[in-house]
Amino acid sequence: MSSRPESPTDRALAAGLSERAIAFDLTDRALAVSPFMVMEVLERAKELERQGRDVVHLEVGEPDFPTPEPVVRAMVAALGAREFYYTHSQGDPELREALAWHYKTRYGLDLDPGRFLVCPGTSSGFNLLFGALLDPGQGVILSDPHYCCYPNFVRFFGGEPILCPTMEADGFRLDPDRAKACLGPGVKALLINSPANPTGAVLGPDRLEALAKLDVLIVSDEIYHGLSYQGERDRSILEYTDRAVVVGGFSKTFAMTGWRIGYLILPPELARPFQRLAQNFFISVGAATQKAAIAALTEAWPTVAERREIYDRRRRLLLKGLKELGLPVLVEPTGAFYALARADHLSLDSAALAFEILEEAGVGLTPGREFGSRAEGFLRFSYANSEENIQKALGRLAEFIAKRGHRQAQGA
Repeated sequence: MSSRPESPTDRALAAGLSERAIAFDLTDRALAVSPFMVMEVLERAKELERQGRDVVHLEVGEPDFPTPEPVVRAMVAALGAREFYYTHSQGDPELREALAWHYKTRYGLDLDPGRFLVCPGTSSGFNLLFGALLDPGQGVILSDPHYCCYPNFVRFFGGEPILCPTMEADGFRLDPDRAKACLGPGVKALLINSPANPTGAVLGPDRLEALAKLDVLIVSDEIYHGLSYQGERDRSILEYTDRAVVVGGFSKTFAMTGWRIGYLILPPELARPFQRLAQNFFISVGAATQKAAIAALTEAWPTVAERREIYDRRRRLLLKGLKELGLPVLVEPTGAFYALARADHLSLDSAALAFEILEEAGVGLTPGREFGSRAEGFLRFSYANSEENIQKALGRLAEFIAKRGHRQAQGA
């Protein structure tokens, strides 16, 4: 006898919702949103810390640096001036002019400030974007591995994620020919991310140019721009095509995760339709926060450059330590602050392994399967933490692997 089809209640229970929550009859699109595993690990780690445990946090992609001082000063000044008002729904004109100046000086692009839409964080930007672009059943091509929230952004608005495999031997970089093979009827967009989470992969000019030639709208997540380590500057997709939307923000580069401010760069014909949506759904981003963002763009780059050198030292320390532990990273990451290390010789279930490491070794890591099927068997390490803590984590992992091997040998 065949088993009965999975019901919405089954899916809700599997997602960790209670029977009481199910009684409210949530929509299928709400039930389809999976837990954010990074936060699941982090929240368990915080619980262990409340119990007196010491945990090294390499799970969450949050800079351990404070927000640069010029940004804080600008916020304090804005609050002192009582700047608590609504701003223009697309964003403070001064901020949009600063963004246009930034793209001129950094990328050589002449962009009308009217193409920028300031939003409360890049996640809000993605929700606005896919809510506006997708009709039910339309597809968005994602690389596999990918940032774990991308499929949920797409599915929540009725879209279908189309996973394009990337190869570990190629550093998990999206291949234009493979992306082209994923195109077909109903495909609305191709989402790229460079530098990438979780792999640290950077798409060079040749790949970006080839991707830009595909007959599809490109959505380029450029949140990690400013955090590349090979000397060459980051490239924006807008250097190669106008048929693109850029998603950018301040959280990673400027250590402003809690400030919740990001932006979209839209083709000119989309600016007004998106503004109408922003007027209804966001109204505007906080005035004082936008003043702080102006200071980030105009005053904080020397701090970013200093911290990028520190991140690079941490990156090299982590990669060397992972190699010595037998957790290989086949192609070294050259951007963002992540390394995706193979751990399938320890366990084929990366989620179980990550929680085992957390409980036994006190090291927070993110399971690879969070980022797609091709990342199962891997663990993501964030080096947005001090060299001292990275060394501590590597030492704990060495002890964990040795004890685990000893236990398995005894069991055999």
